[in-house]
Amino acid sequence: MKTHRSILTLFPLVLVSALGGISSSRAAESDPREEAIFQTAKAFEQAFEKGDAAAVASFWTPNGDYVDPNGRVLQGRKAIEEDFVDLFSKNKGLKARIEMASVKFPTADTAVEDGTTAVISPDGSTPTHARYSNFFVKQDGKWLLASVRETAYIPPSNHEKLRGLEWVIGDWVDEKSGSDSSEHTEVSFAWTPDHNFIVSTRTIRTPEGLLDQGTQWIGWDPAAKTIRSWNFEADGGFGQGVWSHDGDIWTIKTTSVLADGGKVTATHTLRPVSDGKITLQSKEQTLEDKALPDSQEITMKHLQ
Repeated sequence: MKTHRSILTLFPLVLVSALGGISSSRAAESDPREEAIFQTAKAFEQAFEKGDAAAVASFWTPNGDYVDPNGRVLQGRKAIEEDFVDLFSKNKGLKARIEMASVKFPTADTAVEDGTTAVISPDGSTPTHARYSNFFVKQDGKWLLASVRETAYIPPSNHEKLRGLEWVIGDWVDEKSGSDSSEHTEVSFAWTPDHNFIVSTRTIRTPEGLLDQGTQWIGWDPAAKTIRSWNFEADGGFGQGVWSHDGDIWTIKTTSVLADGGKVTATHTLRPVSDGKITLQSKEQTLEDKALPDSQEITMKHLQ
């Protein structure tokens, strides 16, 4: 019975949601103008990789300008081409990668594109990054750069990646807790001092005393580019989870090791049902590759 309880009590620690949206490197294809801007960026990367200064400069209007992260101003296509000639002559084999964050169209023939760039050297050194804002004009059916502004790149912190979880900070309780003499489940969430992780603690009590405790750390995995969680049970068990979502239904796939060495897998679902309330359920549970029944769906309420 203790082993079965250990499996089920891992679940309340997944009472958090992953980010509600991360910027895509490609603009949505619903608007053909966005696709045209995306294709322009890909063509720019190709010209840059060939070291073709004239081709790179041709993406600007004849009187276009470029301001680099150091505030240096290049005015006109000719000056821009000369600068790229100098860059390519001193640095062979460079590659550029453009990550588009957003594209807006103030008018039918103008566009503002924002994102980040990375210039990659063939020697394997750390890429040089910058943030950019491009102002395009459409001339003779072609989108050209009228103005480019680059600024220093400051990578987003893990806190920024986890900001979509702020709603969960605080104390939560099983809606049925205290309604009779059965279990009382509480889960609390708090930011670490640097706001790069959220720490969750879980306590389950019965009239006889403390039944179960556990801790969970939730953070951003920059390699997998996903929210990940790590569970630590008071009896020595541990595990981790990976997050995904489809609309407002969140899925956390976990793998855990119990204190006695048993291996557990499960798929947990989290769904908001009203202000201050969510439902939770564990499915597809296995213990040593043997299927276990799904847990009952429970409702947790936020304590004000």
